[in-house]
Amino acid sequence: MSNIFTSNFERVKMKKLFIIIIVATSFLNSQNSLSKKIDKAANQIEQKVIDWRRDFHQNPELSNREFRTSKIVAEHLKSLGFEVQINVAKTGVVAILKGGKPGAVVALRADMDGLPVTERNALPFCSKAVGEYNGQKVGVMHACGHDSHVAILMGAAEVLSKYKNEISGTIKFIFQPAEEGSPKGEEGGAELMVAEGVLENPKVDAIFGLHIDSQLEVGKLSFTSGGAMASSNTFTISVHGKQTHGASPWDGIDPIVISSQIVLGLQTIVSRQINLTEYPAVITVGKISGGVRSNIIPENVEMVGTIRTLDTTMQKQIFQKIEQTAKSIGHSAGAIVDVKFSEGNPVTINDIQLGKKMFPTLQRVAKEENVFLTKPEMGAEDFAFYVKKIPGFYFVVGGMPKGKTRSEVAAHHTPDFFIDEGGFTLGVKVMCNLAIDYLEMNK
Repeated sequence: MSNIFTSNFERVKMKKLFIIIIVATSFLNSQNSLSKKIDKAANQIEQKVIDWRRDFHQNPELSNREFRTSKIVAEHLKSLGFEVQINVAKTGVVAILKGGKPGAVVALRADMDGLPVTERNALPFCSKAVGEYNGQKVGVMHACGHDSHVAILMGAAEVLSKYKNEISGTIKFIFQPAEEGSPKGEEGGAELMVAEGVLENPKVDAIFGLHIDSQLEVGKLSFTSGGAMASSNTFTISVHGKQTHGASPWDGIDPIVISSQIVLGLQTIVSRQINLTEYPAVITVGKISGGVRSNIIPENVEMVGTIRTLDTTMQKQIFQKIEQTAKSIGHSAGAIVDVKFSEGNPVTINDIQLGKKMFPTLQRVAKEENVFLTKPEMGAEDFAFYVKKIPGFYFVVGGMPKGKTRSEVAAHHTPDFFIDEGGFTLGVKVMCNLAIDYLEMNK
């Protein structure tokens, strides 16, 4: 079983992976009773969860600016009788439900921020919001599903509040701002929440998080064991040449040509210098800036890109090779090249032992045939900062309409991003059951 969960690269239905799972009869009996109550309560508030999501979708807010969202969340949690803390990591909300019986502490997390994307959908609750992103006026949209995450966790909080006396332990609800990254010059997100003590007082033993997926069919769940999502680092390469007239390039040092050669050189790092049989990696240049007009070769060019890895050793190797490649190409043409790297998100690692323990919960709630073990994603998630400190488990809930295929629906972070709301109730049920099952196992 350990070898099965350690494999990150084999996508098969989980029912083929597990031959036998032994769970104590007394545990099953006690949890089945509460689980049935949770399922019923979740079904009853389905429309409320959908309404919350539509409201958040129509009124999205950018990172560290989630003022309206956090106010609605806090008021809801206070109405449930929870201990509520506001303004955590700027706009975050944290609430505590103390069960009727002693036990461990588990956390459930949702992210709240939207993106600088102008929505193109024709939904009646389509976003028309406009905001400011790093000094630019932009459209604002929940183009990654964080509105769904907030609504689902609000629903889970309401359901669990009804059975407070039957819960063994404490549940901490974390509504986090700035998962998509803080504005320039600001701190935020999971890293700041951890720094401000969100995993303490009371000390959290394990944390669970979900993400809606526009390209996974409604009713299905997926997760990865071990390294689930890549680390994310930004690099900036500045090429300093010598300005000259475009008609006489031999009188200068052309940083545009040199930058073009550097971009091509960077692509050989992953394809020729890194062992991709161990872990995948991505190096992407997303922006190049230089020059003011057609007949002037500029003095400087700047390029910005991203690095995605699933292994810290490989990450360090890529840093070294990017710097070596860029500077060597620049030196060969007489230019000076500066390379800088950001800290970024670490690898999001699903705790293997926690995953094995909670797998039966996923199967019970979503049905065995709807739970899948998947390959790692090269997208990044700052949920990684929580799981650097404590065991965590991050999973995906389907939001693609039934009958559709991945090629027929829009990807995340795009103007046409769309989520089928039929998967929200499953998200509520899974979050609730993960919490109560974990607490029952660790009382």
